[in-house]
Amino acid sequence: MSDLKWWQTAVFYQIYPRSFADGNKDGIGDFKGMIEKLDYLSDLGIDALWLSPHFPSPNWDCGYDVSDYTNVAPEYGTLEDFKLFLQEAHNRNIRVILDLVLNHTSDEHPWFLESKSSRDNPKADWYIWMDAPPNNWQSCFDGDAWTFAPERGQYYYHYFMKQQPDLNWHNPDVKQAMWDAARFWLDLGVDGYRLDAIATIYEDPNLTPHTVPLDLAGLRRAVELAQTPAEKKQVGKYWHNMFKNQVGQPGLHDLMKELRAVLDEYEGDRMLVGEDDDIAYMGNGEDELHLVFNFPLMRTELLTPAHIRRNQKERLSQLGALPARGWPCNTLGNHDSSRIHTRYGDRQHDAELARLHAALVLTLKGTPFLYNGEEIGMTDLIIADPAKLRDTMATWYYDRLVSELKVDPQEAALRAGEMSRDKNRTPMQWSNHPNAGFSPANVDTWLPVNSNYKTGINVRDQQHNPASLLNYYKHLLQVRKSSPALIAGEYIPLDTSAKDYLAFLRKTDEQTILVILNFSEKRLELNFSRTKDIKGHDLQILFSSAERLKTTKPPHGLTINPFEVFIAEVGA
Repeated sequence: MSDLKWWQTAVFYQIYPRSFADGNKDGIGDFKGMIEKLDYLSDLGIDALWLSPHFPSPNWDCGYDVSDYTNVAPEYGTLEDFKLFLQEAHNRNIRVILDLVLNHTSDEHPWFLESKSSRDNPKADWYIWMDAPPNNWQSCFDGDAWTFAPERGQYYYHYFMKQQPDLNWHNPDVKQAMWDAARFWLDLGVDGYRLDAIATIYEDPNLTPHTVPLDLAGLRRAVELAQTPAEKKQVGKYWHNMFKNQVGQPGLHDLMKELRAVLDEYEGDRMLVGEDDDIAYMGNGEDELHLVFNFPLMRTELLTPAHIRRNQKERLSQLGALPARGWPCNTLGNHDSSRIHTRYGDRQHDAELARLHAALVLTLKGTPFLYNGEEIGMTDLIIADPAKLRDTMATWYYDRLVSELKVDPQEAALRAGEMSRDKNRTPMQWSNHPNAGFSPANVDTWLPVNSNYKTGINVRDQQHNPASLLNYYKHLLQVRKSSPALIAGEYIPLDTSAKDYLAFLRKTDEQTILVILNFSEKRLELNFSRTKDIKGHDLQILFSSAERLKTTKPPHGLTINPFEVFIAEVGA
């Protein structure tokens, strides 16, 4: 393991700053709160943090519309607060990576204010301008991708909402300004970046129109109404065809090489992880990104052993075929997707499945990313009152449903609440006190708090309960840390036709570990006595989600309980 980089051995934890910890008691998370919770994160077993945007922003897209790349949003604190947070994290051997939004800025960024002011100002070419909309492109957030700026008498392009104009990355001055912003935080000591929406940076130079017979609102509605496999396949094809000329265009790899060169100016193995699943962004292993996410693992309504095996076979094969073998990166949740507990539950065994899914991410080969609140089983909160939504993509959709598609307002409100990303961004639930201990009782939190904090879905109650999900995570993370094979070992699938359970080995020269995840209600009787790498050896139990002593078991006559997570070291 000594030859692995820190980002290969680390367990990452995503903090959504607005919702994590409210230190100054104003209903919004901040750096003071984050600093106060670093001991909690250290005790949990976290090695690295990914911080969603903390930069100044008008918050049309919750911080992903940046108005200043080299400062801290006042609601989160000051630059000095950030420096203290970084120092205190490093004091606990916790690394910190930031979110870097490359594709666009806020329309309130000084660069854009200057660019739209006239056609002959020094930043006139920093964004993408046209005299008239050259095609029927849609923004993926709010309809037409071209918005008129009367100051300049031209239209600007935006892949996301109109408050997020796309930068013109063909302009070398734009590159220089963005690389300088990246260096600003690297100079302060941050350990790297998660790169937002990299596939959207360049557009089809021919500006080819799309051929889908719907606009964005119509397509979103078609997604909701699709019921048969054929209908779902059709809307999936529409979604791809609507945006294919606006993503994944030539030039991206050269740009990633430039950014990698910036990071390589610094000591300490600074790293880049892309919000993309295309392994081509890992280049030759030395010249582009260090990691990309295994999003295909998430793209299913139900996590089954067959789906997971298929995903691992394809993913590890692709990574192995790179010029320098790529390192995997697994996750099941983030700020843009439903919470794991909700998304992959079956409404009958949600608690058991949450434990299985945690074990899956933490035992598969690769770097795991967790999302704040997963460790206590936080769930989606559907906000059915449009007035309480903060996700402007959802409020735009509500308005279009009612005004254009003539959907009943009550149904429209529910649909907007379901598609909104607010549902998985609600405040972290720290205790069973009012407002879940996130903010004082008399404070309105920026999003409503999920009321299930009263029923044990909170940190404080779970800390004192040995059988809680939180203590389960802690125990699992300890086992991972003390097991070289779970960090560095090869992945070897076993019993590859089994429908009810997933079994695999993680193997290094020094250690072999057997992992069994029972996805069924059945009690299993398994026999691994003839399995290569196990044959002739006993199993030393390291971890079980069932009531088990840490004893030695023979590899035959192995009883696995319903929904059990079973991890054992293969004896010498």
